[in-house]
Amino acid sequence: MKSRLALLLLAAAFTSTAIAGVRNVTDPDAPRALPESESVNVRWEDPSRFSELRYSGNRWEASQGNWVQELAGYLRERAEKRLPEGQRLDVDILDIRRAGMFEPWHGPNLQNTRIIRDVYPPRMTLNVRLTDANGNVIAQGERKLSDPGFLMSDSASLNSDPLRFEKRLIDRWLTQELREGERS
Repeated sequence: MKSRLALLLLAAAFTSTAIAGVRNVTDPDAPRALPESESVNVRWEDPSRFSELRYSGNRWEASQGNWVQELAGYLRERAEKRLPEGQRLDVDILDIRRAGMFEPWHGPNLQNTRIIRDVYPPRMTLNVRLTDANGNVIAQGERKLSDPGFLMSDSASLNSDPLRFEKRLIDRWLTQELREGERS
């Protein structure tokens, strides 16, 4: 009996810890920037202002998870691989609209399901500043990223990552932005 009670209390403690660990992107305690880096820094404002949440058919479901921080980390990781030695890239994420949309009019069984259609492409707005080793500005300004053909890729159906379309959008932008000898 005592071991059963102890087991129940232990299970309750793990459950409450797991529930407390669940976070959403609008959590006031959630970070608004990645830790400082020598080469690539990524910051963002309150995600509740992002189009993804403001125009979502299911604001609660759209805010779940750490997707802003995951995309920021992905952007940093990929940019660090492409950035020439000595250069620095500072990125402010101004807006994100993920691929797909919640369509609650399909009924209660689908209200928490992101529907992926070609009319809901991924979009991001970034403010970027690229500098050389001496601090001279190579490129800066606002970048509006969009991929209206995001479902046409061969790999679109092979990857189960829920952020695959946004990550591909970041990869395409970095390929253009950090192309050797072609800075704008």
